[in-house]
Parts: sequence; structure tokens; C-alpha cells
Amino acid sequence: MHIDFHDETKKVTEEYIDMLQRLITFAGKEENVSPEAEISISFVDNREIQIINRNYRQIDKPTDVISFALQEIGEGEMEVVGGDLPVVLGDIVISVDKAMEQAAEYNHSFERELGFLALHGFLHLLGYDHMTEKDEKIMFRKQEDLLNEFGLSRK
Repeated sequence: MHIDFHDETKKVTEEYIDMLQRLITFAGKEENVSPEAEISISFVDNREIQIINRNYRQIDKPTDVISFALQEIGEGEMEVVGGDLPVVLGDIVISVDKAMEQAAEYNHSFERELGFLALHGFLHLLGYDHMTEKDEKIMFRKQEDLLNEFGLSRK
């Protein structure tokens, strides 16, 4: 899996980047994602993610993670199939400020929270959602299972 990382905050160390690379690659294998698939993960502050949230979701407050899936076919769009192009799954944007706040709030490590948010965003790129109670149970169970198998439990 090819992951393009962008850290606008300068707060995400190489160790965290390496862990996220391994986590998303692990999750990709578990979900049968092509090893040639591509995603980007950007780390921003609360101000930047609030702007993104306002512009794309019409919610004028910071959130922890936002995903932009490129494989979804919107109204009036055509599916492009074939060729030798890699599958570009989409973009994940994580608020480092929110990740730090939530790690403290949930009493677990920043590493665990960062992993949770990246995985949550990745599962959205794969089509998982939590708009209904049934879908939420499926997605959240998948998240917990993958995080525990990878070694990022809540402890």
C-alpha cells in the first residue's frame, strides 16, 4: 500500500508515521485491498480541519478525522475501469489537536488515538459507514478487531 503523508503541524514524529504505515498496510491486507492502492493522510490543526468541515460538511466546528473517498461514484459521474492505473482510494485528514485532546479524554496513548483515527478514516475509504445503528456496529467492531490484532488496544 502506498501512503503519502503530509504533516502541516510538524508534531507527528517518524515513529508515528511508521506505525500508521504498518497499521494501514495491515488493515489493507485484512480487507483484501490491492497492495498497489494509494491513499494520502494529512495531519492538520483544529483551525484547518474546521475550515474543511465547514466547506465540505457544512458543520462549522473542528472534528477529529475526515475522509474523502475517491472510489465512490457520485451522481452524474462515470466509473473508470481498467488500465494499469493504481487504485487511488482517497484522502484522510486528521486533526492532531483533536487526537491529543481525545487521547487525554479517553485515557489512552496519543499513538492509540492516532491509529484509531487513521484506521477509522481508512475504513470510510473502503465503504464502511456508521449512518445506521447496524452499520455502526459493523464498522466499530471491525475497527476494534483490527486495532487489537495490530496491537493498539485501549490499554
